[in-house]
Amino acid sequence: QVPLVESGGGSVQAGGSLRLSCEVPGHIFSSCDMAWYRQAQGKERELVSSISTKDTTVYADSVKGRFTISKDTVKNTLYLQMNNLNTDDTGVYRCAACYFVGSYRYWGKGTQVTVSS
Repeated sequence: QVPLVESGGGSVQAGGSLRLSCEVPGHIFSSCDMAWYRQAQGKERELVSSISTKDTTVYADSVKGRFTISKDTVKNTLYLQMNNLNTDDTGVYRCAACYFVGSYRYWGKGTQVTVSS
């Protein structure tokens, strides 16, 4: 198991911001695509954003213009900057790494984000 460790979740009011972090082992960080997923209670897991090894980014329509995915190649850390949060953004956010045959191979345990109105 490759440990991916998320942090930065919390409770905020609508309109607020949070930055999620995901620590990734170096050999994984430099060679794999990575992503953020979220799952709200009672709903299916959904892709929030992904970033390729060539820094190509993809965003879910619901977060475009509000969220930014980025990487720190010195700290081997994946980030998700989330601005103008709304209640629909509430959920457990998990980072993932190494996309292979339709899914990511490595996952973090997740960090809770709760947005109140």
